[in-house]
Amino acid sequence: MKIARFEPWPYVDLLQRDLSRATARKDPAEWAPAVDIIEEKGRFLLRADVPGVSPADVEVSMDAGVLTVSGVRNAEERSEDTELQRTERLTGRFSRRFTLPETTDADGITAKISNGILEVVIPKLPEVQARRITVEAA
Repeated sequence: MKIARFEPWPYVDLLQRDLSRATARKDPAEWAPAVDIIEEKGRFLLRADVPGVSPADVEVSMDAGVLTVSGVRNAEERSEDTELQRTERLTGRFSRRFTLPETTDADGITAKISNGILEVVIPKLPEVQARRITVEAA
């Protein structure tokens, strides 16, 4: 007889993640994509994981310095003779909001989806140089 060691920690981590997800919802979104934000010299680059989401189902908007990325991932249709054994991929509405610094150019924001990654390019405004004003004698 072989004795197998039981490690419960992966199950505890999954439970904690699911409970955190359920209690953290403050908007009607059902899930939130993972996001990386990269700052480069002339722009910010936001990358979000949205596999299986069509570009037509994603909305990127900017209002009062807040960038909102939202959309929907629809569940796959299944035939009546199939039975779902396990599902871990979340479906439904998603949403993320980010407060942008004043140095961003809201008019120049672009977005595209490639290979399940949404890339939002947020250009920075050119730096305004302080101007020295000469004072003349009257």
